Amino acid sequence: MLTTAELSSRERVNRMFERRDQDRAPRYESFWSDTIERWQKEGLNGDGDAVLNKLDADLCDLGWSWPRPFASEKLLEEDPQTKLVRDRDGKTVRLWKNRMGTPEHVSFGCDSREQWETVYQPALLGSPRSIDADKAAESFAAGQAAQRWCFLAGVEGFEATRALMGDEITLIAMVEDPEWVVDVSRTMTDLMIRDYQAILDNGVRPDGLWTYGDMAYKNGTMCSPAMYRELIWPDHKRLADFAHQNRMKFIYHTDGDVNGVIDLYLEAGFDCLHPLEVKAGMDVHDLAPAYGEQLAFFGNIDIMVMATNDLDLIEQEVASRFAAGMATRGYMYHSDHSVPPSVSWPTYRAIIDLIDRYGRYG
Repeated sequence: MLTTAELSSRERVNRMFERRDQDRAPRYESFWSDTIERWQKEGLNGDGDAVLNKLDADLCDLGWSWPRPFASEKLLEEDPQTKLVRDRDGKTVRLWKNRMGTPEHVSFGCDSREQWETVYQPALLGSPRSIDADKAAESFAAGQAAQRWCFLAGVEGFEATRALMGDEITLIAMVEDPEWVVDVSRTMTDLMIRDYQAILDNGVRPDGLWTYGDMAYKNGTMCSPAMYRELIWPDHKRLADFAHQNRMKFIYHTDGDVNGVIDLYLEAGFDCLHPLEVKAGMDVHDLAPAYGEQLAFFGNIDIMVMATNDLDLIEQEVASRFAAGMATRGYMYHSDHSVPPSVSWPTYRAIIDLIDRYGRYG
């Protein structure tokens, strides 16, 4: 049994990945900006970082890599509620002005292989790094001082491809012109690795690489496992290999039902899966017994239950998910999505207490 009364965050997360004894399960969280605004009206003194401090979060974000072909967005038109812009990916989207929400995708500039080869790929290859190496070094120094587990973050090739081309164009191209999709994903992955290498060359030594890419929806992955294996998986493996070559753990984020490709994740060398979306059928009760010795799990606390603000239901949810995930000692707390503004600040304060109660070992 663990004899250390209290571990540092870095020790705790590393022990989680090693399936060694811990004092408690590690913790981290994400929030909508609208959520923080609501909570400030309900008594929160501070911003999202203040919430992470109250949570006693164990992770420290050093910066994001998301290569973009254009340096800034261009405003096309606006009304009192929305604005129409050409964003940094070259797509035209309508956005809410004063709240978060899914944008309306109007059109995509990268709508053909010719546009990719003559406009977008050259612009990307000529773009500056998308992470500030000096800021990453400052964040790393602060994270080290707090003894937190420090990670680099960014998107992966499939997410970046869909941002440039849209789902419809991307999915059709995966069938009709797969070499184009491979070229986009490979180019984006090259640029991300360039960004990460610049951080390492600046003396930063992160503990992990956390990569974001939604490759699934409620009922399954956006393409077959075979197509994923052929077109996208090689770049996922490249990112995982890069992480491991530089002594980092590899965390992969995807929404949706990815039960059918977990074996491919293991083959690529993924160390941890996030956020385990409950409404898409991801369930740590099933995943931990099947894969818990090979794959850590990060999340799976249902935000739909949180949003009821019913503390009895929320306690049942937290207790059950923690018990299942912690059985292998390879579990970290996170909601199964970013916490929405339907969750009140009194509710989330109570959730923090529940995390502390049910997230401790021994």
